[in-house]
This record gives sequence, C-alpha cells and structure tokens, in this order.
Amino acid sequence: MNYKLSEITPQEIMPGYHGKLVHTQNTSLAFWEVAEGAEVPKHSHMNEQIMHVIEGEFEFTLDGKTEVYFPGDIVVIAPHLSHSGKALTPCKLLDVFSPTREEYK
Repeated sequence: MNYKLSEITPQEIMPGYHGKLVHTQNTSLAFWEVAEGAEVPKHSHMNEQIMHVIEGEFEFTLDGKTEVYFPGDIVVIAPHLSHSGKALTPCKLLDVFSPTREEYK
C-alpha cells in the first residue's frame, strides 16, 4: 500500500498534537505538528516507540530524566517506560510505534 502524507487528514489526538497517522499490521507512524506549549502528560504504554524531532525544540522526560531535543535528534523509548513531553517551540515530530497503536486507529 502507498500513502501520500499530503492527503492524510490530521487528527488531534490530544490538545495541540495534530497527527497524520499511518498504520500497518505491526507498526504505527505518527507525523505530528505540535503547537508551542502543548504537553503530553506522563504516561507509559506497551509499545516500543522511536521519536524523531524534525523541527523545533522539544523537552522530553524519559524515566525521570529531562532533556531538550532538537532537529535530527532521535530517542528510543522502551516499552512500559514512563515519559512525557512539551513543545518549547512549534514542532514537527515523527513517532514510530511497534506494535501498532490500536487506540490511534
């Protein structure tokens, strides 16, 4: 199956987080546009997650350690580790989840 990112309708999954979502049998991709100041509360999930900062500055706390990430930075989040984040500027992020994030469908 082929996709055109420009043709995917974004969904607001949480306040300030608009995602264009692609799901396969084993993976979900979320192309986020994040408003400055938008926060993702502390949470964990059974999915492995890879976060890639494409644009902006994103403050991210993983397992109690907070860092600011910039374009080109990649963070690997193991399953069940608590994490949270906040967009310090408008951001574009790519999250890859395995297995598929069923609740995002």
